[in-house]
Amino acid sequence: MKLTADQIAQNWDDLLNIIKSEFTGSRRAKLLAMYTDLEDRMAMSPASSFNHYHNAFPGGYVEHVLRVVKCAQEVHALWTRMEGDMSGYTREELMFTALNHDIGKMGFPGDGNEIYQINDSEWHRKNQGKEYKINPNNPFTLVNDLSIWLLQHYEIQVSWNEMLGIKLTDGLYDESNKPYFISRSSDAKLKTNLGYVMHQADSMAARIEYERWNNNKPITTQAPKRKITSPQTQINATKMFDDLFGDK
Repeated sequence: MKLTADQIAQNWDDLLNIIKSEFTGSRRAKLLAMYTDLEDRMAMSPASSFNHYHNAFPGGYVEHVLRVVKCAQEVHALWTRMEGDMSGYTREELMFTALNHDIGKMGFPGDGNEIYQINDSEWHRKNQGKEYKINPNNPFTLVNDLSIWLLQHYEIQVSWNEMLGIKLTDGLYDESNKPYFISRSSDAKLKTNLGYVMHQADSMAARIEYERWNNNKPITTQAPKRKITSPQTQINATKMFDDLFGDK
């Protein structure tokens, strides 16, 4: 399962357009600067290491983020229709959290510090579906923690709701989230539903991506084709795609 070079470039264009349309001022400028700095790595990054997880192929990360952004808006709308109190966060906080919830998967700044590396073990790829290995040179960290660190590294201010939304995206899969979701005291309950929305949106996206792999469905872009506004991404994606698959 793989994306074409055109699909990778189109998805990158869609990602940048979300930033341009949803954010303003210095925050927009700093987000664009961070994404531009990480472009070569991010545009070709997978969303996970195993086939049976989700989107373990070049370009899978960006496609996953685009789906989470869409799912987050749909989940928010569902909560609203079901009379949930959605006044505890803003649209900007929702979009920011969905956009950056997994950015820690980009690893640390600098060459050779990516999280995912192509697995050079044919046995692991064939028998375990492990298409990527985790870079052993990076210090151990949880993705959500590294996401927060990366944002501050690029001097992007994060609100309390956004920090909490990123942290709680993994729900109870992360043991440290338990006190936030399970409380015996009304005073200790969450004062925003953003963590619930994000966990449900991310779970939905990952499940859909797993089902597509399991059902061996072809990949389609999520938005109509339009002119690519980042020609360098088109060039980079095509070159990387040819390097990876040109001889196969």
